[in-house]
Amino acid sequence: MSKLSSKTKLASALVGALAFAGSVNATELGGLQNSVTKTHVAAEKSQVKINKYFDQTQDLLFQYNQTEDTRESLKGYNDYLAAQVADQEAEMALIQKDIDYVDTLRQAVVPLMDDMVSALDKFVALDLPFNAETRANRVQNLQDIRGKADISLAEKFRLIFDAYSIETDYGRSIGAYAGTLDVDGSGKGALVDFFRLGRVALFAQSQDQKQAWMYDADSKTWSELDEQYLRELTKGIRIARKQGANDLFSLPIPAAESAQ
Repeated sequence: MSKLSSKTKLASALVGALAFAGSVNATELGGLQNSVTKTHVAAEKSQVKINKYFDQTQDLLFQYNQTEDTRESLKGYNDYLAAQVADQEAEMALIQKDIDYVDTLRQAVVPLMDDMVSALDKFVALDLPFNAETRANRVQNLQDIRGKADISLAEKFRLIFDAYSIETDYGRSIGAYAGTLDVDGSGKGALVDFFRLGRVALFAQSQDQKQAWMYDADSKTWSELDEQYLRELTKGIRIARKQGANDLFSLPIPAAESAQ
């Protein structure tokens, strides 16, 4: 009875030990499962962060590429502007050089223009007295504008040049115009038609075409022409006024010594 009891007790002890051992393994397994679950959760959270950081990295990379493209574009534009600025600076330097030259030229041109007007005034006074009032007024106008600030230097020079051109044209053309001539010195001018033969000779004819005169540059007087020249002078006046076809006509002219 005592032996059986001992065996029974040993068996009970073994069963208890096994039961305890089984209890311990189940606890450890549950803890392991919890640990794995936590690991998975942590891994998922880490993946979410990785995905987030990856997206941010992609965005930053895209922005960087855009910035790099913009930088290259700006660099090209800046190079273009730099080339333009350099060209403009070179152009400004040339303009400044021209301005400096203009100032120097102005200093030489102003006295030259004064000399030209003065010479033209003397020339008109010594020349044959055709269109005397018109030519004298032209010279006077050039003298009047000399000190006007509202007229540019270029415009003044142009007017002087035009006056010289007009005077030059007188020497290679013929002209006719109506006017008055004090033939007898009485102070009462008779209506006549003046005829200019270049700068070689100046004639006048009464409007009834019965008398004619030629200007004597040496004595500065008018001498009457022979009747034989009346028809020729009439022809010349008509041609000058474009009232007749171009044709030859014969008129006396001063000798070369007198013309000089």
